[in-house]
Amino acid sequence: MTDSEAATADAGPATGAADDPTPDDDAYSGLFGAFPYAFRATDSRLCKLYVAVGGLLGGLLAVGFGFAFVVQVFNTLSGTGGTFTFSRALFLLVGLFVVGPVLAPVLLVARRHRRTGGDTRYDSLLAVSGFLFLLSLYLFALGASSPGLRDPASAAGPFEPLVAALYALPSVAAFVFPLAAAAVIYGAHRYAR
Repeated sequence: MTDSEAATADAGPATGAADDPTPDDDAYSGLFGAFPYAFRATDSRLCKLYVAVGGLLGGLLAVGFGFAFVVQVFNTLSGTGGTFTFSRALFLLVGLFVVGPVLAPVLLVARRHRRTGGDTRYDSLLAVSGFLFLLSLYLFALGASSPGLRDPASAAGPFEPLVAALYALPSVAAFVFPLAAAAVIYGAHRYAR
């Protein structure tokens, strides 16, 4: 064996620039790794704030829906299929439609930074759309609350007309808020990319 062959064998496999994967290929794996990666990768302070707030609220919502689903299963355990099975499936679907858009801006920012390097404008737009979705969930909760739970006296102050208008809406109309805000997240992603 010549000296050059021995040096090559000791060094291990050749690692040329063409063989190296891009450094961001393994930047994160899965949902839980996307949050710290997006927090580190973005230069937007607003996006960093949303990563922290959205991650916390998304986790709390996921745990809340998980516990509520367990309670739903135990409450409908004595019944046979049909309506009870449908209600469980619908419950999971609603949970997915609530938690998914809360997590989507962070996942989209992490994906963009991993693939193309991202930019501050994109990150900020996604963060604003994420905060808008969180606000829409609050408006949905106010508008869809049952009449027995509504307390107009608790809304004294500058938001009293808004709360009164939300209480005056039919409960079904409250679904417009989160659906429109989820569409804004998608629109912001398409516009800024």
